[in-house]
Amino acid sequence: MNPTTRAPSTPPQPPTAPPRLLGGPRSAQYDAFHTARARTDLVTRLYTQAMGDNYPAEVAASSSCDRPLLHLLAARLSMQPGQILVDAGCGTGGIGLWLARTLNLRLAGFDLSPVAVAQATARRPHFLGAAASRARFHVADLEHTGLADGCAHGIVCVDALSRATDRDAALRELARSLAPGGRLVLTRAARHRTTPAWAPQAHAAGLRVEHIDERPDEPLMWQRLYRLWIAHADELRRELGDVQAARMLSEAQQMLPRLPHRRAVLLTLARPAATPAAAAGPAPGATMTAPGCRTVDGPVSRERTPQ
Repeated sequence: MNPTTRAPSTPPQPPTAPPRLLGGPRSAQYDAFHTARARTDLVTRLYTQAMGDNYPAEVAASSSCDRPLLHLLAARLSMQPGQILVDAGCGTGGIGLWLARTLNLRLAGFDLSPVAVAQATARRPHFLGAAASRARFHVADLEHTGLADGCAHGIVCVDALSRATDRDAALRELARSLAPGGRLVLTRAARHRTTPAWAPQAHAAGLRVEHIDERPDEPLMWQRLYRLWIAHADELRRELGDVQAARMLSEAQQMLPRLPHRRAVLLTLARPAATPAAAAGPAPGATMTAPGCRTVDGPVSRERTPQ
């Protein structure tokens, strides 16, 4: 069932974000990575080699996002044109912007890294042209999004939940901002032959599991990518600097032995639609007042998920 709320006629308005939402020590390593990556196309070239024809070069995400995942995200969201999509942990914005253009949505993205948010903001015209104002990005973390209650008709969270300090709190926060009938679509991972607590976690947040789509090629993609990082270690140091290269190589060495045991999925969680009695009252999306689905408008991993 599609969300029952009606999208407001104006885009989400900027908030006055509490200081705790703006950057800080936790964002420093992500700021450094995005700054370094912007100086070179080396990381993009290695992702292209690892994913082959499935690499969405336009999106250029530092994640497991490939072309099949993009199309599966669009299908599982099941959104209507003009509705509000939230890209949680958006990085440089490519996934949310691609979905906003493909599905004719308005976009509110947020990320812990101010550098990533600035880069996402600068990419809006490439995807949306003259309609760039349909997308806005702000700095926040998954536990404190700065979004209004029930403002989002759909949420995507790709390879970001593992970065949350408290995953249960992050899931509750995302569920709070989701309108009745809306869907949260996120990547998750677990070890083979274990029973993940996805359904109880969803239930505790007021959501239900609607779909679990297996992603058997995801661990193989990370395996190829990590081996490429190791093979190109000297280039990584030269192009990204010693600190960023060391972090990437450390991740590769730690994660490679775990990948044969990794089960990767796309999890679709739905917030129950409003009851007839509740639907008779004002819809959350129709009564949003400023700041509404709040975003900052500018020139606008533990279950470890590889980044």
